[in-house]
Amino acid sequence: MADRKHTPVFDLISASAAETERAGAAFAAQLPRNAVTFVAMYGDLGAGKTAFVRGMASILTPDASVSSPTYALVNEYRTAGTVLYHFDMYRITDEDDLLSLGFYDYFTPDRRTPTCVIAAEWCENIPYALPEVYYRVEIQKRDTDSRRITVCRIGAAETDVR
Repeated sequence: MADRKHTPVFDLISASAAETERAGAAFAAQLPRNAVTFVAMYGDLGAGKTAFVRGMASILTPDASVSSPTYALVNEYRTAGTVLYHFDMYRITDEDDLLSLGFYDYFTPDRRTPTCVIAAEWCENIPYALPEVYYRVEIQKRDTDSRRITVCRIGAAETDVR
């Protein structure tokens, strides 16, 4: 991974969960359409990963009621032409877990939903499964309410995840 290009997207301080959601919405607004996009999320428990995805969903699938996929492992939010898959990789320990989850099948969009965004929390557990091109979202707690949110694109700048 050291040889992959890192392109900064943004780096900001969020003072609240609402600001973290707004950051997720701003990020989602600039994602490519009619493509598969992978978003690898990193951050401690309670850092705001689900709040960030809630913001993404407000743009991509506006009627979705986003919740943490901790127990389901994946939540699906769909609207006309767009699907957002929200994974929790916390309990994933190896490739067999990913295969039994059908993880790689999610990278193949269908004709009804050509815009596919896969947001996966706890990607530190699946470094071997990350695609060649993806967005890396790191959320670091600063204190009780504030977070530092850093987003960069990993891989070739002109290539969409396929």
